[in-house]
Amino acid sequence: MNVLLTGSTGLIGTALTRHLKTLGHTIYPLYRNPSTEKSHFWHPEEDQVHLDDEIRLDAVIHLAGENIADSRWSQKKKDSILNSRVHGTRLLAEAISQLKHRPELFISGSAIGYYGDTADKIVDEDSPRGTGFLSDVAAQWEAATQAAEDAGIRTIHIRTGIVLSPDGGVLQKMLFPFSMGLGGVVGNGQQYMSWISIDDVVAVITAMLDNDQMAGAYNLVAPNPVTNYSFTKSLGKVLHRPTVSPLPAFMARMMFGEMADALLLSGSRVATTRLQSAGFTFADTDLTETLSRLLDKK
Repeated sequence: MNVLLTGSTGLIGTALTRHLKTLGHTIYPLYRNPSTEKSHFWHPEEDQVHLDDEIRLDAVIHLAGENIADSRWSQKKKDSILNSRVHGTRLLAEAISQLKHRPELFISGSAIGYYGDTADKIVDEDSPRGTGFLSDVAAQWEAATQAAEDAGIRTIHIRTGIVLSPDGGVLQKMLFPFSMGLGGVVGNGQQYMSWISIDDVVAVITAMLDNDQMAGAYNLVAPNPVTNYSFTKSLGKVLHRPTVSPLPAFMARMMFGEMADALLLSGSRVATTRLQSAGFTFADTDLTETLSRLLDKK
């Protein structure tokens, strides 16, 4: 397949590119700046997207979006998080819908933030959206693919949970303090963390390329979400370090502001009903075993 990919240098994009190339697929990264060597490029801030219509694309995988956890949330930061997802997705969806040879598949990023804070309630793809900033972002993000759907392109929204990889994301950020014995529960530790290994993320997206019956929203999470307390103890066990340095809720809010409540102190207990109904088999379902395997690679 010829696959157009945004976010190709990100955590998921890098792993996905490597894997798809080993399967013989041709990857066309959607670069942000044009040059004579690049057949596809875009600059969403300036409403620019150029796709070479002479290259027949079979699928488009859209993973680009501003990092939500790299700085405190000012109103400017929140606007940037929203616009990078909604405007970029709409621009790309409209562009591929107008190609002479339209791709058959559009896989677009989303997140389990769609469900908001679910406490200990289990939610799946049929559950209603939640409330709050991240839920608003996810709902608008998914709606932005409408042009592709209207053009008859099979469209999938991947509502991704906490992706575990030693090469980036949450796990990489946790490794240093935990390895120094400074890890601990956040808040009361009862908030759920719906996680998935980077390898299963790649495997799910690969399956979506091959299964033309898959469309709509899918939760990309492992079947066994855990509480923050359980996650903390598992990581400490794997690293052979104590986990006795908690981050109280009031301190998290002092350090991170609104972002603390949205990302650290709330949680989502998410089921993966549609993936399991589609016959997908997860390689990583036990958190401690998954952490051990991933960190053995380092």
